[in-house]
Amino acid sequence: MSGAFSRAVLAVLLATAAPVAAATPVTASQQRLAGLADFVDGVMAQQIATREVAGAVVTVVHDGRVLFTRGYGFADVGKGIAVDGAATLFRPGSVSKMFTWAALLQQIELGRVDLDADVNAYLDFKIPPFEGKPILVRHLLSHTPGISDVSGITAPTVDKLTPYGDWIKTHIPERRWPAGTEVSYSNYGAALAGYIVERVSGEPFADYADRHIFKPLGMTSTTFREPLPAALAPRMASGYRLEEGRLTPKPFELFSSIMPAGSATSSAPDMNRFMLALLNGGGAILKPASVRLLESDSIANAPDLPGMAHGFFVLRAAAPRIVGHGGNTGDFHSNMILVPEARLGFFISETGGQGSYGGRTELTEALIGRLFPQAPSPRVAAAAGEAIPAGAYRMNRRDYSRPANPAYDLAVSADGNNALTVVNDGQTTRWNRIGPMLYEKATGARAGGPYERLRFFGDEGRRRLSFSSLPHVTYHLVTP
Repeated sequence: MSGAFSRAVLAVLLATAAPVAAATPVTASQQRLAGLADFVDGVMAQQIATREVAGAVVTVVHDGRVLFTRGYGFADVGKGIAVDGAATLFRPGSVSKMFTWAALLQQIELGRVDLDADVNAYLDFKIPPFEGKPILVRHLLSHTPGISDVSGITAPTVDKLTPYGDWIKTHIPERRWPAGTEVSYSNYGAALAGYIVERVSGEPFADYADRHIFKPLGMTSTTFREPLPAALAPRMASGYRLEEGRLTPKPFELFSSIMPAGSATSSAPDMNRFMLALLNGGGAILKPASVRLLESDSIANAPDLPGMAHGFFVLRAAAPRIVGHGGNTGDFHSNMILVPEARLGFFISETGGQGSYGGRTELTEALIGRLFPQAPSPRVAAAAGEAIPAGAYRMNRRDYSRPANPAYDLAVSADGNNALTVVNDGQTTRWNRIGPMLYEKATGARAGGPYERLRFFGDEGRRRLSFSSLPHVTYHLVTP
């Protein structure tokens, strides 16, 4: 895939990207872009064969234009309806939050919302303080409100839907630690941001998104509404469960209880329009300063690892900086990734059996690894007196109103003086020391993508563990 390409071939393969001048040598970066569509074809063919992927869409933008958009597999397996990359609709899941953060920033631009204000200033109900301190608006963007996760965010049928504005008033999470101190991904926090937009604008959130995000960008196939409007419903890809070796279709999922956090439905061309707007300084929806805020660092759980931007996750801090957001419903698994300095972005969404969750991640890592390869770090010996803090570690993002399930804990064990193993859900990985309390996955780059790192931090009384691939959560040592 990375061999030399003639300028004539490049002109064809990059027909919708920035042209290469005749006198300009073909760079390695241009070669990787030129073969990218074929590369994705190969990965998707393998996933459809081995991961029970029913259907998928992959689209890439570069330098202000769409590089390619392709559909794979079936929108409806039973009827034999193929995915149409230009028309089939997918559920981006929590990638929806990026529309909500854009809406919130519009209200900040208008002076209706202050980043450093108590969220209660904009609500018609009260979020209680923790240790006398409130949740600020900026804490929503950084996923640091310091609250419990909340269960029961889906509805089984349309008649069981609760308007999200009512739901968030009756499901206020427990405050667990001071806001702004620790990242713990929060659907409730994003739903609260959408409600603030609704309150200060005077427009129902779905209407607001239609008028101020989707319409200005020409995103005519995107909506937060559930069930889908009649004009869009026939284009929806089906979700599936794997039963007795067969992909069985499932009903359209309903997330209206947390609408701004994950209810969107969209098409690949519409996601292109959104990515291009962000890569172009905000396009018709945001000011460049707002886009810079979305992409800039806010807080990281662990030293030496990427953390949160504002809304976006930081996948790589530099060389180049990469930000993005993933999304998982029960049926759809998506990623939107932006590389601002390369003026490049891509969106992936897959549906099918459980393997489509791993498939989304695998393809994301493979694309990043191909486009922006990264060398492994040198291994180092342990410093004198530095012991591996072995034990069970528990994720901070959970519903604290329910008993913790030890089956979900990580089991960390020393493997000699300079390596360790982590057992997670029955899967064991090995990690090599590359610095003080810093380890890198021994199996190398994840599917050719970024080298994954693990970092211990905190004192013995509050020892914690974070992964570079999971900037939105951390794990606490479970003490007896």
